[in-house]
Amino acid sequence: MTAPAPTKAGPTRADRTSAARFRSARRIPAALTALVLLGVAVLFLYDLAAVLTDRPGMRWRRELVHQLETRTPADLAVQLTGGALALAGAVLLLLALAPGLRGILTMRSPDPGAGVRAGIGRKDAAQILRDRAMEVSGVRSVRVRVGRSRIRVRATSHFRELDDVRADLDAVLAVGIEELGLVHPPQPRVRVRR
Repeated sequence: MTAPAPTKAGPTRADRTSAARFRSARRIPAALTALVLLGVAVLFLYDLAAVLTDRPGMRWRRELVHQLETRTPADLAVQLTGGALALAGAVLLLLALAPGLRGILTMRSPDPGAGVRAGIGRKDAAQILRDRAMEVSGVRSVRVRVGRSRIRVRATSHFRELDDVRADLDAVLAVGIEELGLVHPPQPRVRVRR
């Protein structure tokens, strides 16, 4: 009994649009930000409770109120503090909006409705394509770098014509990239030299 031959259909448009990039959880920056905000909130709540129970407010709060009364936005210290806070906010926004995990390429799912996602690391994909390229006759060494949109292949040939080696590498890499099953297959750029 033989199994039916698998079809080699490319990714459909629905597959390409439904598979999103992998995003990192960013647990450490989120935990640190939450701890800092929790500490500041606890200090303010403690000071507020102390003032409401007819105790004097904390010295740092009285000093802060005094500084806010005497300083203007034109003071250098106020401008530097504002710049540092704006920079910290911009870094936190960048961390929140950047996708992270850029080293993982999204793969097609055989059953998009199942909710299972697959990915392969760029270094792993480069190693697979490098092994494929080394099988080409006349190739002595290969370096493969896989990016999000481009694959750079640099091969060294030692006994065949460079055009023949390049044509064979193009064919082998096209099959290898298709077998990786990536949602957005990168385009190969092959360079062959002696």
